[in-house]
Amino acid sequence: MERLCGLELPFWVANETFHGDRPDLPECFQLSVLSWLPCIYLWVASPIYLFYLKRNNKGYIMMSILNRFKTVFGLLLWIICWTDLFYTFHELRQGHNQPPIYFITPLVLGMTMLLATFLIQFERLHGVQSSGVLLIFWFLSVVCAIVPFRSKILKASSETGVTDTLRFTTFYFYFSLIACELILCCLNEKPPLFSNVVTDPNPCPETTAGFLSTMTFWWFTSLAIKGYKMPLEAKDLWSLNKRDSSQVMVPKLLKEWEKEQTKTKSEQNVSSQATYAKPPPSTTNHIAGGGGAGESSPEEVEVLLSNQKVPSRHPSFLHALIKAFGPYFLIGSAYKLLQDVITFVNPQLLRLLISFTKQKDVPVWWGYTLAFLMFFTALLQTIILHHHFQYCFVTGMNVRTSLIGAIYRKALVITNAAKRSSTVGEVVNLMSVDAQRFMDLTTFLNMLWSAPLQIMLALFFLWQNLGPSVLAGVAVMIMLIPFNAVIAMKTRAYQVEQMQYKDARIKLMNEILNGIKVLKLYAWENSFKEKVLAIRQKELNVLRKTAYLGALSTMAWTSAPFLVALTTFAVYVTVDENNVLDAEKAFVSLSLFNILRFPLNMLPQVISSLVQTSVSLKRIQNFLSHDELDLDSVDRKNTATDFTVTVVNGKFTWDKEEPPVLHNINVMVPQGSLLAVVGQVGCGKSSLISALLGEMEKLEGEVSIRGSVAYVPQQAWIQNATLRDNILFGKSYNEQKYRCVLEACALTPDLEVLPGGDMTEIGEKGINLSGGQRQRVSLARALYSDADVYLLDDPLSAVDAHVSKHIFDNLIGPEGVLKGKTRILVTHGISFLPQVDNIMVMVDGRVSEMGSYQELLDQNGAFSEFLRNYSLDDIVEEDEATDELMEEEEFFPDDALSNHHTDMVDNEPVINEAKKSFMRQISIVSSEGENPRSRSVRRHGCSQRKHPESQEKKKPQEVEKLIQAETTETGRVKTKVYLEYAKAVGLLLSVIICLLYGCQSAAAIGANIWLSQWTNDASRNQTKENVNMRVGVYAALGIAQGILVMISSFTLAMGNIGAAKKLHANLLANKLHTPQSFFDTTPIGRIINRFSKDIYVIDEALPSTVLMFLGTFFVSLSTMIVIVSSTPIFAVVIAPLAFIYVFVQRFYVATSRQLKRLESVSRSPIYSHFSETITGSSVIRAYSRHTAFVLMSDMKVDENQKSYYPGIVSNRWLGVRIEFIGNCIVLFAALFAVTGKESLNPGLVGLSVSYALQVTMSLNWMVRMTSDLENNIVAVERVKEYSETKTEAPWEVEDKKPPPEWPAQGNVEFHDYSVRYREGLDLVLRNITLNVKGGEKIGIVGRTGAGKSSMTLCLFRLLEAAAGEITIDDVKISEIGLHDLRSKLTIIPQEPVLFSGTLRMNLDPFEKYTDEEVWKAVEHSHLHKFVSNQPAKLELECSEGGENLSVGQRQLVCLARALLRKTRILILDEATAAIDLETDDLIQSTIRTQFEDCTVFTIAHRLNTIMDYTRVLVLDKGQIAEFDSPTNLISKRGIFYSMAKDAGLAQ
Repeated sequence: MERLCGLELPFWVANETFHGDRPDLPECFQLSVLSWLPCIYLWVASPIYLFYLKRNNKGYIMMSILNRFKTVFGLLLWIICWTDLFYTFHELRQGHNQPPIYFITPLVLGMTMLLATFLIQFERLHGVQSSGVLLIFWFLSVVCAIVPFRSKILKASSETGVTDTLRFTTFYFYFSLIACELILCCLNEKPPLFSNVVTDPNPCPETTAGFLSTMTFWWFTSLAIKGYKMPLEAKDLWSLNKRDSSQVMVPKLLKEWEKEQTKTKSEQNVSSQATYAKPPPSTTNHIAGGGGAGESSPEEVEVLLSNQKVPSRHPSFLHALIKAFGPYFLIGSAYKLLQDVITFVNPQLLRLLISFTKQKDVPVWWGYTLAFLMFFTALLQTIILHHHFQYCFVTGMNVRTSLIGAIYRKALVITNAAKRSSTVGEVVNLMSVDAQRFMDLTTFLNMLWSAPLQIMLALFFLWQNLGPSVLAGVAVMIMLIPFNAVIAMKTRAYQVEQMQYKDARIKLMNEILNGIKVLKLYAWENSFKEKVLAIRQKELNVLRKTAYLGALSTMAWTSAPFLVALTTFAVYVTVDENNVLDAEKAFVSLSLFNILRFPLNMLPQVISSLVQTSVSLKRIQNFLSHDELDLDSVDRKNTATDFTVTVVNGKFTWDKEEPPVLHNINVMVPQGSLLAVVGQVGCGKSSLISALLGEMEKLEGEVSIRGSVAYVPQQAWIQNATLRDNILFGKSYNEQKYRCVLEACALTPDLEVLPGGDMTEIGEKGINLSGGQRQRVSLARALYSDADVYLLDDPLSAVDAHVSKHIFDNLIGPEGVLKGKTRILVTHGISFLPQVDNIMVMVDGRVSEMGSYQELLDQNGAFSEFLRNYSLDDIVEEDEATDELMEEEEFFPDDALSNHHTDMVDNEPVINEAKKSFMRQISIVSSEGENPRSRSVRRHGCSQRKHPESQEKKKPQEVEKLIQAETTETGRVKTKVYLEYAKAVGLLLSVIICLLYGCQSAAAIGANIWLSQWTNDASRNQTKENVNMRVGVYAALGIAQGILVMISSFTLAMGNIGAAKKLHANLLANKLHTPQSFFDTTPIGRIINRFSKDIYVIDEALPSTVLMFLGTFFVSLSTMIVIVSSTPIFAVVIAPLAFIYVFVQRFYVATSRQLKRLESVSRSPIYSHFSETITGSSVIRAYSRHTAFVLMSDMKVDENQKSYYPGIVSNRWLGVRIEFIGNCIVLFAALFAVTGKESLNPGLVGLSVSYALQVTMSLNWMVRMTSDLENNIVAVERVKEYSETKTEAPWEVEDKKPPPEWPAQGNVEFHDYSVRYREGLDLVLRNITLNVKGGEKIGIVGRTGAGKSSMTLCLFRLLEAAAGEITIDDVKISEIGLHDLRSKLTIIPQEPVLFSGTLRMNLDPFEKYTDEEVWKAVEHSHLHKFVSNQPAKLELECSEGGENLSVGQRQLVCLARALLRKTRILILDEATAAIDLETDDLIQSTIRTQFEDCTVFTIAHRLNTIMDYTRVLVLDKGQIAEFDSPTNLISKRGIFYSMAKDAGLAQ
């Protein structure tokens, strides 16, 4: 250095710099180190930067005023620097000999300024809008120039004055210019020309954000503000960055994966060739090409080889992932490494700060420097950490995108054999669960190397500090690891157990809600309530155990650092007399122990997550390695022959391992002909179609198809889209063609029925279309696609006979729309066969004969046998058709279609008079058949056809929205809900819990204050006397804290569980007391949601959130208390910091909640679209639409990531801001410690600053927890809302209880009775007055919608009277309790509802009856034989909804229930279509014998059952039309007569 600066300018003067009150650096140091630092930085960074810019060219930016200024200033700086240089030369000429530094520094600076100016322009040409490299350079320059700036002023103001005027002036010019450059560099350039920012409607501001904005995530602020003003919607979200989109990410991964696969294949080939010295040429060819005659030998060789050597390697998916995403992820890892190192700077600074407060005569500026250094390192650490997280999360998001894309693409091309090996659900799981695991892992993957690194560094510094006694502390930590691991294992086991109970409870609830009407009619609610509560109790017991474990682990987690500190300090003090525990040692060690906490806790979690992910990796790898369909198995380009479809010697199988399904198939179909394929069930007809599509493995032979294909599968595949989209299937819309297609497929009348016409949204799997409609839509799709070859796989089986005739005539047949096309039709319908060109008969996978209808009949082979078999069935089918036809008529408005139908029917000569009357009878039977839901649909004509669906679809969103709006109101609603929850926990308990948390914090503070007192002993030299006392009290306080933590966690958990129990019990009780009308208007899904999702939140999510929230809140609070008590002036700063904190928190909570909702709403379409695609893959391939579907899936994924990405950034945005507040707290704590140095002892300084260093983390978590708490508390609100709906009348009214033997006679009187279904609807029954004597048998008849069923509902008070009253045996039923009433009436309902449980429970849930009575009822209901044949007898388990019994048996079970109750009044809602005539007769005869002395009301659909009743009540539009004995009514020739005549019971 002396060479450079000469002897007069010393490089370093200790007295001037460190120990003076006005420190200054020597001129040589200023000229060399300070001037060169920025230059060295820029020269090192620019080559890398230039290379980066060359690779990533974003297009050029127009020259702007900003850019011109920057360039001009850069040139001026160069001129100024070289002015200095030339001045030095000038001085040389004058004879002043200056040291070399005066030549070198200006030269270097000038060159650097030129480089900077060049970079400014180079960046502009490469489209950089804001440069980080230059910003750091200018910043460094300014920082380094501040020192000479100050020292020149100090010199000038001293006695000597300014000696070197020119250099003095140039320097201030230089300083002002670099300051300007720094300011200009913070501003942003316009986006480059032609960049996608310009074209995008809502671009992500990240791409155009400046360097500073990117560092602090400032660009997110606009969205936070928008989200705070009003709830965000999908349209407010920014579009996804190009590089995160599926179209970039998925190919990236697939490219690497393909490389892996080809590499593995080539390796296998090489290895197999390596064994032969001279491989015979033929075999090697085969290995490379595969196929051919000598195929067996190389395979055998390979098998032998693989035994000798390593088994053949599978392509590794992990390699592909690492190659695709590794580099980007490594940037994040680099940040993490930096952050880990910086973490350990602050404890060292803390040590210096404490030693500074000890020394008396040091300059004060030291302290301020330390305080600001602490602030800057913390700030730097914050920014670096959050960028590391950003990189990790984005990598995770990209991995998920590409995994979903890869799985989706693979699912479209795997072979059928592969598809069979995994169910749709499993594959969807790959996409949802496994891809999610990867995403979760990437965020913490760096902890794998970072945690050990942090632990090692921490131990190193601790060892320096305290020597070997650290090992005692480490031992404690290591002992805690297995303890935590055991707890985690147990907790996981409990979680599984609890999930089982939860599933059982939801399943039961689902049944209860589905059969709620039956429960009400039988008055069985209590029995089922007990069952639910019993399961719930078990569930809560498991929760309680989990809570105990949770409390233990919380204790371990909180007291771990303390225990470690205690053992370390105790060992340190007792090992050696001379060891003195002073403030430096104690508090620096404490802050190091706190750093240790995080990695020690994270490691086990990361490892377990890694294990799970490796399982997922294997599953995904296996799926992606499945065989794919061979696209060339069907030759599509064949133009040689005049046959459109040819198969020569075809042999096909579904799976290479299995025997072939089709053998030597030879088919030639000429252009434009219609070939029918017939045969018994399972003879390979559908397989033939699949083979033609290329869906099967071709073992030998040739298949060729000329032109495009349209395919109609046996089971129609309908997408969840509008009806029109389903038909167009990606083709453009042409009105005329479209109408024509609808007409040919007989869809026009159906469109009139659907609420939105052809724009009606079809549910998943075509849920709101009937089977026939689905099949017709599928046909319409094929017809619209206008292909050359039509493969129709039995499209006519699902539709009714007359419709199938219409379709055959207008569409498929020789006169149909498709007459010029080649058609292959698989069919069972014999009636069409005479009209086809050729018939092919298949038997057991072979073609047995082929020819026209007449030829085959003459041969008298398999075909004629087939005809004989089927012709009988066909006649039956015709009957069914007519019955269906009548049902169809019920669907359509009478006028719209009736004439059209009758034409069709009349054209068929088969239908004679007898058949017509039979049909009428059927029509009466079927007019109200089927299950309740569809019945009501039919009854209200067409208008209602899709309504139940559409309302359900619309409502949930509205309701969600309503609820959403409620929670976004800040303040008022909130406090009310929190209070509700506190009440559920118990107000006293809530107060106690808060007190306990307070005590625990007090104990913690106490322990640390005691520690600071202890360390002060060192300065007073009183260490020896009271070591034992010091250690003892410290231990006592710390252990007290641990115990308090445990107790408070316990009480909190107990309170939470109590609240969960109470809230669920209220909800359940209310739902069982709710009137029937509520269940009619509310979709069951929504009620179930309250019982599953919301109760789950209250059980599990809410308690942990509350626990964390209270924990972090009290930590933050105690930090403030400690700092204020040691430096009271800190109180001044608290207010503004708290204000900023609350401000940021409000913005974050409002935005992030909405983002989470949008994310979860947009997630499910990905999976539902995927499962839809898997089921329809053959159709998608047949129409060669799979690129379009891949695009659709990608769009859905991108849509989902569009809301996920801002969600990630919102956490980073929050983190940077909150940690800034935390860093401010550190800064002020340190500053006030420095200012109050005289009055403070080192112990207190250590205490307050080490507390401040911890606070950042808890502040950050506190905001997250507040946000989670607000999201989760909504569940309480939602459950509350459903626990307070209007209830029905009380179940029992004590003072009005009817006598136990009531009703003795069974007289029923209606007096001016009217009723409506719900408020605001019309009356269903109007002014009904009638009197029924005990023991009478009354039949109730009437057309659909006349109010027959309402009569029964009124007797049971499921509907309350609008006017008038009903009395039974002189008791007004409206005055007594519902259970008292309902338990005295018996009903055999129309649809038999069974609940899962034993048969015995289904008959007698309250266990009121003895076994004999139950068996007797079973016997009378004709179930005796069935039940006694079961091994379990009465304990036979019924599955959900009684699925394992036939419908008839279920009906008999209902009869047995009635027989068991045997009350004076029986209501029989006659079951219709569901039941076979045999069962019906059984029931009727039983009722005649067993209930002969009871009053019986029968709602009749088949008149013959009530012809012998005492009287018949005919209802019409809710009024009594006729009421008399059947014979009288027939002679009156009124309504009843016409009905009887229709049924053929009267002439």
